[in-house]
Amino acid sequence: MKASEQTIQQIERAIRKIGQKFPSTDDPTLLTDIHLRVSQDSGELLAYDDDDNEITRCVVEEWIENKDDAFYEGVTHILRHELKRLEKVVEDYGLLKPFHIVLEDDEKESVAELYIADGDTVIISGGDLMPGLDKELDRFLKDLMK
Repeated sequence: MKASEQTIQQIERAIRKIGQKFPSTDDPTLLTDIHLRVSQDSGELLAYDDDDNEITRCVVEEWIENKDDAFYEGVTHILRHELKRLEKVVEDYGLLKPFHIVLEDDEKESVAELYIADGDTVIISGGDLMPGLDKELDRFLKDLMK
């Protein structure tokens, strides 16, 4: 999925609006993650905090009624790219670290971890942070049970 210039502008505006709601401060006290929800039917991009309070919303017209099977994979790629491009804006969010930005579908199911900020470390993942971890843990538990 390729994003149009209008889509990029809408996403950038949403990322900056989050920053307006959580302005930079020397002593961040708000502990929250940012949950981005995208609706494949309505094209809405909504941002919520941990308490399910809406932070901002916009409609991405090219996402309206998108029936592509790989819709969320495409959206994940676009959002990660924009978060990386606007990394300075996101770093200045007045949120207590560590915080995460997570992509969810319209049923509030987690789709992807988009951005992790932990002190001076920022991870903009392109997939599993620790591929094969499940298999290693299963093997460990199996050996432990012997």
